[in-house]
Amino acid sequence: MASDFWVNAVGTAAGVASMLSFLPQIVKIWRDRDASSVSLRTFAVSATAFVLWTAFGALQGSWPIIVSNAVCLILVLTIVALRLKFSDGA
Repeated sequence: MASDFWVNAVGTAAGVASMLSFLPQIVKIWRDRDASSVSLRTFAVSATAFVLWTAFGALQGSWPIIVSNAVCLILVLTIVALRLKFSDGA
C-alpha cells in the first residue's frame, strides 16, 4: 500500500490540475465580457458534484479532496456568476 505522503501528493496534484482547469474559462469570460456560451445546466451539475465530493472528502477525512473540491466549487460558482452578470437576463 502507498504511504500517506504519496496518496496525499497524488490527491493534491489532481486537485491542483482540477482547479487550474477552470481558470482559463474565467479569464476568457472576464476579458471578453461574454459568457453566452456557458451552459448554466452544465455548471449547475458541476457545482452539485463538487458539493458532493467535498462532503465525501469530509466524511473520509481527506484534506486534498476537501480543499480541491471546495476551491473548484468556488471557481464554478464564479463562472456561473459571471455568466449571469455578462448576459442580459440569463
